[in-house]
Amino acid sequence: MKQYFKVTLCYVMCFIFLLVMPLEASAAPSVEAPSYIVLEASTGQVICEQNADERRSPASITKIMTLLVIFDHLGTGRVRLDSEVITSAYAKSMGGSQVFLEEGEVQTLETIIKCIAVASGNDASVAAAEFIAGSEEEFVKLMNQRAQEMGLTNTHFEDCCGLSESDNHYTSAKDVAAMSRELVTKYPQILDYTKIWMEDITHVTRQGTSNFTLSSTNKLLKMYQWTTGLKTGSTSKALYCLSATASKDGIDLIAVVMGSPSNKTRFQDAMALLDYGYSISTLYEDANKEQLPSLPVKGGVREEAALTYQGPFRYLDVAGSDLSSIEKVISLPPELIAPVKRGDAVGEAVYKLNGQRIGSVSILSDVTIEKAGYKDYLIKVWKLFCSL
Repeated sequence: MKQYFKVTLCYVMCFIFLLVMPLEASAAPSVEAPSYIVLEASTGQVICEQNADERRSPASITKIMTLLVIFDHLGTGRVRLDSEVITSAYAKSMGGSQVFLEEGEVQTLETIIKCIAVASGNDASVAAAEFIAGSEEEFVKLMNQRAQEMGLTNTHFEDCCGLSESDNHYTSAKDVAAMSRELVTKYPQILDYTKIWMEDITHVTRQGTSNFTLSSTNKLLKMYQWTTGLKTGSTSKALYCLSATASKDGIDLIAVVMGSPSNKTRFQDAMALLDYGYSISTLYEDANKEQLPSLPVKGGVREEAALTYQGPFRYLDVAGSDLSSIEKVISLPPELIAPVKRGDAVGEAVYKLNGQRIGSVSILSDVTIEKAGYKDYLIKVWKLFCSL
């Protein structure tokens, strides 16, 4: 009887152990960096974090904002990828990581972007800053203005490349994740550059022509198969920092580590965070492509307004929920009152999981309808008369 009891107890304990194993497998990872965060890019949902609001020296991950400001200007058409950037003596003088641009050397803005995104060139960063804003000082003002517009309250820059070890040059892991998300979602073409492992550029100077190989500072490109970018940084004050982006099974994650004790550790920390994020995340997406009903319009030159969704809906689940039970409820008014402009929000699609609202997407008017005047009413009456 005792032997039977022991065997039964053994089976029970093994069963309990097997049940607990998956829970422990998805436990928060061991990370040596004192400050970190991992989030999903399309939704911005934070998966896990530690001291993410703590202000820290960023080193070269400063260049994430530098690249964001550059792409903002490309987006306006004020500059082009084939615009010519001339290296100043000041840009050439930058220390730290560089691509050895010579004073007076001319490169396209696209080549300069590669020098920043791949090799973290400080000389290239300053050359781009001077080209866009006239001076590094004025460019840094644009960086701080952009940070302020994004609500990054724990961020302030004093240079465009991260060489500064001033206490007034700081950011946080959460703010770095926010600027990384802004960069990769608004300008996904940046990933065409941050995925580059090695590429040659050509120096053409008074001394002649020579090739220089850009080599990526982001070793995750070879260590983690889903890596898409983004930026490394290190100084004696900042220690080792990294904003890492990855894409797997349709889920785009951003992991930021700041203050890692070694170069090797920052990459191990990032991989641990990304693995953890992917292990517990499921992304629900509704493309919102179906046709919406038109709405009647009162007092307009047209009687109906076609509708469209503002965009797709995405929801990241990290709790193991049954996402097939998500309910979508369309909420629209019985009619619209003219005038109506195309793009006006007129309703919403509300998404619920287990009865709880998890998000929504606005429904927009797809047409502009002016308010009807006296002449418009006469035309309507005439058409009605003719139809009779």
